[in-house]
Amino acid sequence: MSHDPGADNCGADRPGERRIVRLQYPEGLIREPLLSRMILRFRILANIRRARVTETAGEMVLEMSGEPGAVESGIRYLQDAGVIVEPVLGDVLSP
Repeated sequence: MSHDPGADNCGADRPGERRIVRLQYPEGLIREPLLSRMILRFRILANIRRARVTETAGEMVLEMSGEPGAVESGIRYLQDAGVIVEPVLGDVLSP
């Protein structure tokens, strides 16, 4: 029996929010599981579109979807932790 990844119910299959954001992690937060905590706490479906992590900084483009209010709450959670969150316009995978 195969697993259908779309069957994981994180609120993404219902009407709600969808945003693409750029996350910039300062050095002190690189090793913290902030993304995992946000996903679990706010039931957000997260798709990492692009990422780059070095010893001193981390940057990620993240597509987020979830129930109404969940995505904005998740963004606030990351910002309160010290992550810089900026909106991304357009498709980051297109040339």
